[in-house]
Amino acid sequence: MSEEFDVIVVGSGMSGGWAAKEFTVKGYKTLVLDRGGDLTHGEYKTEFTPPWDMPNRGQVNEDEAKRDYETNSECYAFNEYTKHHFLNDRENPYEFPEDKPIQWVRSSKVGGKSVLWHRQSYRFSEMDFEANKKDGHGIDWPIRYKDVEPWYDYVEKFAGISGSVENLPQLPDSIYQKPHEMNIVEKDAKARLEKAYKGSRKLIIGRCAHLTEPTEEQMALGRGLCQSRDQCQRGCSWGGYFSSLSATLPAAERTGNLTLLSNKTAHSVTYDPKTKKATGVKVIDTITKETKTFKARVVFMCASTIATTQILLNSRSETFENGIGNSSGVLGRYLMDHVAGSGAAGRMDGYEDVYYKGRRPTSLYIPRFMNVTEQTDEYIRGFGYQGGASRGGWQGSWGQKGIGEDFKKSIQSPGSWGMSIVGFGEMLPNYDNKIELNDKRLDPLGMPVVSISAAYGENEIKMKEDMKVQAINILEAAGFKNVTGWNGPPKVGNAIHEVGTARMGHDPKTSYLNGYNQSHDVANLFVTDGAAFASTACQNPSLTFMALTARAADHADKLMKSGAI
Repeated sequence: MSEEFDVIVVGSGMSGGWAAKEFTVKGYKTLVLDRGGDLTHGEYKTEFTPPWDMPNRGQVNEDEAKRDYETNSECYAFNEYTKHHFLNDRENPYEFPEDKPIQWVRSSKVGGKSVLWHRQSYRFSEMDFEANKKDGHGIDWPIRYKDVEPWYDYVEKFAGISGSVENLPQLPDSIYQKPHEMNIVEKDAKARLEKAYKGSRKLIIGRCAHLTEPTEEQMALGRGLCQSRDQCQRGCSWGGYFSSLSATLPAAERTGNLTLLSNKTAHSVTYDPKTKKATGVKVIDTITKETKTFKARVVFMCASTIATTQILLNSRSETFENGIGNSSGVLGRYLMDHVAGSGAAGRMDGYEDVYYKGRRPTSLYIPRFMNVTEQTDEYIRGFGYQGGASRGGWQGSWGQKGIGEDFKKSIQSPGSWGMSIVGFGEMLPNYDNKIELNDKRLDPLGMPVVSISAAYGENEIKMKEDMKVQAINILEAAGFKNVTGWNGPPKVGNAIHEVGTARMGHDPKTSYLNGYNQSHDVANLFVTDGAAFASTACQNPSLTFMALTARAADHADKLMKSGAI
């Protein structure tokens, strides 16, 4: 196998899959490196396994989870069916201060978290790209909505996003396939809520990367209609939801220009001080521990925010003693996640003669309203909600005592209707929220362990409390009874939306990347995962990962063709 390529992409998930597709389609010989093990689309080992064939009926063995998956087991997607998709935390340590717990969810397979994500797909708005400049928190994004809009269009057509047109300035509409349907209680809640708040608070169906009207392009890749099984994290052989395994990587493979290597951990990006360019990537085989260096004209870092930052910080040379391209000193700084852990739930009387069909794979969404249609002086920026209404099922009988025919009959009838919503709020950029390397502690591959120190600030704490309060208000206005709210312990990472640490900006002295995700210092080095973000907004970030990656690949292609890189 050749050790020289046109492009090296580190990571095969949401961003890496798009980089692979874009470059291979353009004719570039492209190497994709992933630390995860092999995973082939259509060969998901627990996809069709019924619970009675699972050792623990699908439930997590608590002793194993505590021993091997202390952090990953906190993820909503972690269970007996999916645990093999998660990295073993004990074998892959990271560290944080005791008073600042961090949840870092990591995948163990090719495809990364694109196999595990909840598929919520929302555009950032002009308000989001302008926020830093307007309120003075963080540096100005060097791009605006109009710069990304055509790339949102581009990736949405390929990925397949279902949703409804709402014409909300804070949540631009996408190019949609038909939306999933709300159930009868959700429709009732929507009508009551929007009447109570005179339209300032909207309840819409969640916008998600699920095929409801597959296109010819999507079907040609072997993708098909979403089956509404809502077992997506096991893997979906239909390709009903978007993942790099079902969509971008197969598209890249068909070009004949793709080389994909699993079990290859990127150690560092190599650099030539004479040309002032990256020359390739040094890797460690996770099984044999052998090292090898691959060369390329261009390097795209797409390993996920924290992993990408670890690799870049570990890429040291006489020119860049604190990480490649880090003349600004901001690499590893300004780590952000969404403010999470607050919400409310309530019960709805009636509708006991109505049920719903299938297991819809998306939630409801309440777009941001604070500091948009309603104002507060308590905090800046805002939050949205995700959630939904359903009827209680047989799972509520877990732990109950009983046996025989009467017990079985007692749990066959659906329970009453209930609804819950949880908030996702914007976290402000903060220099002290950081990622560093602990050179005194090495992981099993001999790389310095990642040390993370990050916490919510005063703005986030106030927002988090109001997320609970407003969730209660919303459910009560929508007609729910016995509404209770919660505000869990603040913990960075539990939204699994980490961004920042290699941010975009106008000024090379205060930012790591320019407006095309290109290193200010190293012209052929690009970062297109969440590390590139200058702020978080409150929307799920994955759709923006895709759009920025496709845009950056287009720019790199032009530079390569002109001979600039």
